[in-house]
Amino acid sequence: MNRRQFLSVLAAAPLAAAADPKPNVVLIVGDDLGYADLGSYGCKDIPTPFLDSIAKNGVRFTDGHVSCPYCSPTRAGLMTGRYQTHFGHEFNPGPAEQAVENFGLPLTETAMPKRMKDLGYKTGMFGKWHLGYKPAYHPQQRGFDEYYGFLGGAHSYLDAEADPANPIFRGTAKVAKVEYTTDQFAGEAAAFIDRNKDSPFFVYLPFNAVHTPLEALPKYEARFDGKITDPRRKTFAAMLSAMDDGVGLILKTLDKHKLTNKTLVVFHSDNGGPTPVNTSRNDPLRGFKAQVYEGGTRVPFLMQWPGKIPKGKVYDHPVIALDMLPTFVAAAGGKPAEDWKLDGVNLLPFLKGKDKGVPHKQLFWRFGRQWAMRDGDWKLMSMGDAPALYNLKTDIGESKDLSTTEPARFEKMTVDWKAWDQKNIPARWVPQGAAGQKKKKKKA
Repeated sequence: MNRRQFLSVLAAAPLAAAADPKPNVVLIVGDDLGYADLGSYGCKDIPTPFLDSIAKNGVRFTDGHVSCPYCSPTRAGLMTGRYQTHFGHEFNPGPAEQAVENFGLPLTETAMPKRMKDLGYKTGMFGKWHLGYKPAYHPQQRGFDEYYGFLGGAHSYLDAEADPANPIFRGTAKVAKVEYTTDQFAGEAAAFIDRNKDSPFFVYLPFNAVHTPLEALPKYEARFDGKITDPRRKTFAAMLSAMDDGVGLILKTLDKHKLTNKTLVVFHSDNGGPTPVNTSRNDPLRGFKAQVYEGGTRVPFLMQWPGKIPKGKVYDHPVIALDMLPTFVAAAGGKPAEDWKLDGVNLLPFLKGKDKGVPHKQLFWRFGRQWAMRDGDWKLMSMGDAPALYNLKTDIGESKDLSTTEPARFEKMTVDWKAWDQKNIPARWVPQGAAGQKKKKKKA
């Protein structure tokens, strides 16, 4: 190197040092996991050390929500940062062979992977999509460079060809065999990280665990021999333990490449647990999956980014999965445009203490005839009948209706709810028997 070249490199050095490199982003979603199913949220019978390590090394949200108590609508909100009822994605589609022709995340909406790709990220998805079966709605048409998973709402963990209408794909090619989907999805995600370790990457890892069918490998069930006697709970425990191992594989892969401090990792469930179905637990919350009680929308919600957000922090203000897209974009150095019409907010200033306010004064839900809204500690909700008002600070189990003792608050929140609902559009499809479906009026 001659003197001129040396001086050129020297002059450029401060600029290179000043540039904050884009962090990697890993978004992991559990399926039908209850609020009380992780050790960090009080679970005693199923160890979840890797998921709990995210809470230990980052932030545990006690009031973290999804935008619907059901699978597909939650994912539509998550992928867009917008209330899915604003664009008619209100329900699940039903099985693939019964889904309406236009089922899928509307092509008018821009999905999270496209936002990240536009910011220079390699993008990969591994797991459950549930946002469209037709080619135009395929993950690789919505911004993902790589895809391995299934397009529907549920799948066998052991048989790739169990449902001919809902196969497992690598890209657009059908996969003939799997050993265990939980292990497979985590392994594919880890391999993607291996391949893209030298460039910023966005990994979306939506497990189908712990959704039914209740299926586990013997090696995972053996961990609970003599510890859990209920056969269904034992299989559930094995499934959750396998998912925790999968999360551990991702964390170890980041560590192997010295990327832990350069990676923002988020985990949350897609809705509350359907306890009677899979033995998940939502205590101390009332309700389950498919209900707008807290047990349907409040979920385990964890985030870590060592050196950038606090370690071991418990955050008690309400947040929602809609916040992930603006948070990721901000972390990547981007800025959402006004025409994105986001309902989520960037959480980083709140977690870092730069913003002393709260991310959301109000949050809203609509799921067919069910609806709810939060205003600080207060919650107004209806299961399709007379609305009830709860103070979640003093009554997290939603046991005491205060609508008659707080008439002014009840009235104001009702007005606010109706004003928000004016921004929604009718559901683009309503599968027969859908949870939350609006009751049809009888013919005269």
